[in-house]
Amino acid sequence: MKALWQFLGLADRNGDGAPGAGDPSARVTVIGAGVSVKGELRGEGALTLLGQFEGDVVLNGTVHIGPEARVDANITAGDITIAGAVRGNLAAAGRVEILSRGSLTGTLKSESLSAGSGSTVKGEVWVEPPPEPLRPTAP
Repeated sequence: MKALWQFLGLADRNGDGAPGAGDPSARVTVIGAGVSVKGELRGEGALTLLGQFEGDVVLNGTVHIGPEARVDANITAGDITIAGAVRGNLAAAGRVEILSRGSLTGTLKSESLSAGSGSTVKGEVWVEPPPEPLRPTAP
């Protein structure tokens, strides 16, 4: 049973096998190849899309789009890596990386963009550094 709890990500960090909350940022959600999902995903941790997804993704973490994935979605996340095909609007607090066979059709807003040779980007792209924190003024 301990192995099952660990496989499902429900085991405590102390290794006793009892269900626990764990660290949300260490969790990975996978939508496998051959799976098609429509809807809205919200949460923390990492998301790997290998199948088809249509809807909205709002994630405090990273999103990975696999090479065979087909995504028609608005995605807001910390970092986004695209190896498949994405259609929609992307907003990343950090980096967006489009790998050599990846494609994006839509709007992209991020702090950093990397596009590999052979990748496709069609749409509006905004790459801006994060805003500087306000500094208090001297009286």
